[in-house]
Amino acid sequence: MLAKYKLIIPWSAALMLLGTYFIAASSASRTSPRVIRVFVALAVNQHQGIIPVPSAVGNGQDPQRNLYWGAAYGVKTYFKASEDWKLVWSGGGSKNAILQRCVFKSSKNDVYLVADAYEGSQIKMAVTDFLSAAAGIAMENVSLKIHSEEVSFAAAGDADVIVYVGHDAFMDFQIPPIAGTRGDKSRRTIILACASRPYFGPYIRQTGAEPLLWTTGLMAPEAYTLKAALDGWIAREDDEAIQRRAAQAYDKYQKCGARAAMKLFATNR
Repeated sequence: MLAKYKLIIPWSAALMLLGTYFIAASSASRTSPRVIRVFVALAVNQHQGIIPVPSAVGNGQDPQRNLYWGAAYGVKTYFKASEDWKLVWSGGGSKNAILQRCVFKSSKNDVYLVADAYEGSQIKMAVTDFLSAAAGIAMENVSLKIHSEEVSFAAAGDADVIVYVGHDAFMDFQIPPIAGTRGDKSRRTIILACASRPYFGPYIRQTGAEPLLWTTGLMAPEAYTLKAALDGWIAREDDEAIQRRAAQAYDKYQKCGARAAMKLFATNR
């Protein structure tokens, strides 16, 4: 007959085991947020080959009213007005060329969006920083306090989606390619600029990033297209569904026709 034994654990050891369990459980349940990084080159009539816009929205030193940032369909204004996003921080940028930075938090998901407004005359720096992030070689950590809670996350080359919004700079000049590697983590790019696929294509291939959405012709790089595409990405839809969302949003505001809008946007495939 087998003897019955009772396992007795000292109270101090039991507390230690219990504490270890809760630490492990907390670590397991805590995941890193998904991060979107947006580089915006402010519209400016003098330094960019754009179709001239009214001076009030074409001042590259005035983010508050700029066409791509502070105007009704600019990145800051449009996302701030959306119920799906909450502006959790706004202030100066990490370098002089960045006139303003905004950090948004998704209202329903653990997703952050960090957007930088570059002075219009500094468009070369904006696209260089964008490509450096797409290549995975630019590193930056963003830390902020939200409701007394410290939040910190990587928001450059470690971002999940890296976005450029503005004039297609490579219609005006070239820069040396920036080489990257694919790495363990997929880096997706969205480029909202005129004909971004043919002009940005050689650069993106060098970075090793994977295009999620870009364009085939002339377009208005306004924020409703970006939000629609990100809605699909957050919902983990496939690339074709994200392309459709972008095209539908663009047609809604530009009235260009559904077929034309679909032809305007492309995915990696």
